[in-house]
Amino acid sequence: MTEPTATPPAPLRPGRGLKIALALSVALNLAVAGLVVGAWASGHGPRHGGPRDLSFGPFSAALSPQDRRALRQAFLDQTPDLRSSREAARAEFQTLLSALRARPFDPAALSTALAAIETRNASRLELGRSLLEARLAGMDEAERLAFADRLEAGLRHRD
Repeated sequence: MTEPTATPPAPLRPGRGLKIALALSVALNLAVAGLVVGAWASGHGPRHGGPRDLSFGPFSAALSPQDRRALRQAFLDQTPDLRSSREAARAEFQTLLSALRARPFDPAALSTALAAIETRNASRLELGRSLLEARLAGMDEAERLAFADRLEAGLRHRD
C-alpha cells in the first residue's frame, strides 16, 4: 500500500482585513501625498519656496478665494521647513520603492515604509484640519451658512 503524497502547504496569503487596511492606508497616503505634491508642483516651485494653492478636498470649492488665500498663507507660515520636508518625503518614497522591489519581498519593510509616510502625512493633514477649523470657526453666521450651502451643493454634485 502506498502512502498518499502530501501536498505542500499553500503560501501564506494576507487576510482580507490586512488587504483592506493596506488599501485604505495607501489610499489615504496617496490622497495626502497628492495634496502636498500637487500643492508644491502647482505653486511657485522649490525655487520660490512654496505652493500657490492647497487643496482641502470638497472644502476648497466651498471656500471663498479670500479664505483659500488665507489658508495657504497660514499653511506656509506654519511650515517654514517645506524644502527639508519635501526632501524627507522623497527619501521616504525611495524607501517604499525599495521595499516594493525587494527580493525576497519583506512585508514588514513595506509596513515600516508606509508607516513613515503615513506619519508625515498625518501631521500635514492635522495642520490642514486645524487651519480649516480655525477659519470656519472665525466666520460670522452669514459666511458660515453660505459656506455650508456651497459645501452641500458641491457634495451633491459629486454624487
